[in-house]
Amino acid sequence: MTWSRRLATALAVVWSGAMAPPLHAADIVVGQVAPLTGVLASTGAQMVLGGKVYFDWVNAQGGIHGATVRQVVADDAYKVADTVRLTREMLAKPEVVALYGFAGTANITQLLADGVLEQGGAALVAPYTGGESLRSPFNPWIFHVRAGYVDETEHMVQQLTTLGMNRVAVMYQDDGFGKAGLAGVEAALAKRNLKLVVSAGYERNTDKVDDAVKAIKAADVHAVIMIAVNKPAAAFIQRYREQGGGAQLYNISVVDPTELVKLAGLKNAHGLGISQVVPYPYRPQLPVVREYQTLLKKYAPEAEVNYTSFEQFLGAKVLVEALRRAGPVPTRAKVMKALESLQSYDLGGITLGYSPTNRIGSRYVEVTVIGSNGRLMK
Repeated sequence: MTWSRRLATALAVVWSGAMAPPLHAADIVVGQVAPLTGVLASTGAQMVLGGKVYFDWVNAQGGIHGATVRQVVADDAYKVADTVRLTREMLAKPEVVALYGFAGTANITQLLADGVLEQGGAALVAPYTGGESLRSPFNPWIFHVRAGYVDETEHMVQQLTTLGMNRVAVMYQDDGFGKAGLAGVEAALAKRNLKLVVSAGYERNTDKVDDAVKAIKAADVHAVIMIAVNKPAAAFIQRYREQGGGAQLYNISVVDPTELVKLAGLKNAHGLGISQVVPYPYRPQLPVVREYQTLLKKYAPEAEVNYTSFEQFLGAKVLVEALRRAGPVPTRAKVMKALESLQSYDLGGITLGYSPTNRIGSRYVEVTVIGSNGRLMK
């Protein structure tokens, strides 16, 4: 069992509702619904870990205005109905002052459609999604730390067309997440008077990609942009390469390269381009990267540096600063106001900003590549 799998299993046990640690009067409770089982389990484990190491450090320094931050986590297995149910349960508890680090465009879109966040009156900080439907039209409840899929796909299309690759295919998850990325690619191509050669979907929560492999291989394209999560992305990479597919492969940011190499094999995954929405966490050039690496080593010595845990570490820093600004007795409304006041906030070499009319903290995007040793290169 991998370290991240062991962590996910442990978290699912420790933080399941019935076994959650008892609350104390001085606790500041932050609710997180994350996929600790299912197709996104390794990602979910990293999401929870990124917040945990920062919250642990804050608590070791005396907490926030003397209160301990309590990260209460529930496992939705990346299932929309479970996300909605578990979020309702969390928001029914008045001690939960904010939500943090959820996953899934379709999952969070349903929270908005059902009015769960509005009825609860709580901010959701740093969701692990770039879905445009969560950004436009404006909604006040979600504070994004990452750039959107439109930003990511524009960056990828710009890169590949600059290199002369104008025959492009998309392999996408057939849900709100995948369709958001597909629309982003189509819009980026249209800006350049180009059209998508072929698009092929796969069913959410599966790795049934054989039809997509067949359709895309037959189209003889220069590049394939995948809007996919770990297991189906790895299945596509492996089967496409093993059947002789030679196009340049890209994937949107929500995959773990270590998991892709493990599942697809290094021979197949080598050369895959992955867009990223936070700076490179493997070299401690920025103060916040040095901080992240130090705290990861201190509070999770078995864990490795990872884009997902770093992104959620940044989200935790944003949330903690808002909790500080919300004062000694934070409420959901006070936390919302405090988040809006972070108009140009330096996390340590990375600046994010919100306002009463803006919830998109950053539009940072770059592309990394899986190198011959299986590690990401800039």
